[in-house]
Amino acid sequence: MGFNGVIHGPLPPQAHPSSYEGAMEALSSLITVRKRGDGSKRAEKFDLMFKYLKVLGLEDKIDGLKIIHVAGTKGKGSTCTFSEAILRHCGFRTGLFTSPHLIDVRERYRINGLDISKDNFLRYFWDCWHQLKEKTTDVLPMPVLFQFLTLLAFKIFLSEKVDVAILEVGLGGGLDATNVVRRPVVCGITSLGMDHMEILGDTLGKIASEKAGILKSGVPAYTVPQLSEAMSVLQDRAATLMVHLDIALPLQEKMLRGLKLGLDGLHQFTNASLAVALCRCWLEQTKHQTFFLDDNLDAGLPEPFLQGLCAARLQGRAEIVHDIPEKSLQMPDIDECSSNLVFYLDGAHSPESMEICANWFLDSVTGEKNSLKNNLMDEFNPLNTVVNGKMCYPNRSNKISKRVSIFQRLFLFLACQYIIKLILGYQIEHLKLVWIHRGNLLCKGHGKR
Repeated sequence: MGFNGVIHGPLPPQAHPSSYEGAMEALSSLITVRKRGDGSKRAEKFDLMFKYLKVLGLEDKIDGLKIIHVAGTKGKGSTCTFSEAILRHCGFRTGLFTSPHLIDVRERYRINGLDISKDNFLRYFWDCWHQLKEKTTDVLPMPVLFQFLTLLAFKIFLSEKVDVAILEVGLGGGLDATNVVRRPVVCGITSLGMDHMEILGDTLGKIASEKAGILKSGVPAYTVPQLSEAMSVLQDRAATLMVHLDIALPLQEKMLRGLKLGLDGLHQFTNASLAVALCRCWLEQTKHQTFFLDDNLDAGLPEPFLQGLCAARLQGRAEIVHDIPEKSLQMPDIDECSSNLVFYLDGAHSPESMEICANWFLDSVTGEKNSLKNNLMDEFNPLNTVVNGKMCYPNRSNKISKRVSIFQRLFLFLACQYIIKLILGYQIEHLKLVWIHRGNLLCKGHGKR
């Protein structure tokens, strides 16, 4: 049974309780079927998180984690990824919890920039599973999927003794499973937009109120430029809690000193700026060296910050993958220009995200087209297929139109998915991965929280 199913009764015989397959089957049993508009009992489910922490013996221990907590509609996964990479390059042992995953659930848990090993995952997984299973009653059922995954994150980060834990909110903020953290070091709220309206509310103000639920009295907070309706809600909540809410303005390209962000797209300059602010604040609050000589960033960012921003990687977020033909793998004189396909992958699943995705794609193709034009003018000899010692093919310029055509189909597919979600009430939580193979579209999704 795959990750989308629901199990009733004991694990099937082929899934040994201690095996990885057994763990995946166990996780599948926690998936609940939620209908559109079913935001009921969220508060009751959230309260159960504190009982689960007590069962696992983590209730007081999580206060020892030095946490960066990030909510938002768009960009929170990228912001968390930037933050993790920055602090890792500052010399700290990092723990990163993000969602969703593309292929393997272990992608949600990174220790020092790497997915947790299968052996360690199984050890922590079954420890949590058995402890919770033993205490299951009618009033304390097993946690639902995202709750369990969050509990497991706390278990992993405490056991791995990370210096910093970066937590991405799953859904909303105030009633999200990650919000059991009582005193993070710093909180961040990324760009806000209309998403999960059946649960979070049908206005930007209501959604902003949910996201602002992660703010804590006395805990520094940062956000990015927002629409006025959202910003006023965030500022009101911050004022009520006597929290100073700082606004991180998008990074200027000159601050990177000629380097390139590890995550592609102009929108990533906004996410990177928030990550820089969060990491700088975390360093200050934990009494570590900030690496900043002063507040003037015109001279550029400190070296560890630059290294982190450039090293950040997150699959499925404005990702470009070249499909190299199998025969090319045995022919080192053939480079990427021989690729028949280039995949432009992004998990956009809201109108705002799809617009950003479209802009990123067009910028990528336009930049490549200009580059190709210069290369063809300066280097390409149509009578000779060898350029600079490498074999190339004269059909490269045609690939731009192919990619535009492919993207148009992808964009139409995403738009149709969103319309179906709105009109028919289908709850498609996340678009995990899109494969475009010679004009065919295949979409894989995982189960709901």
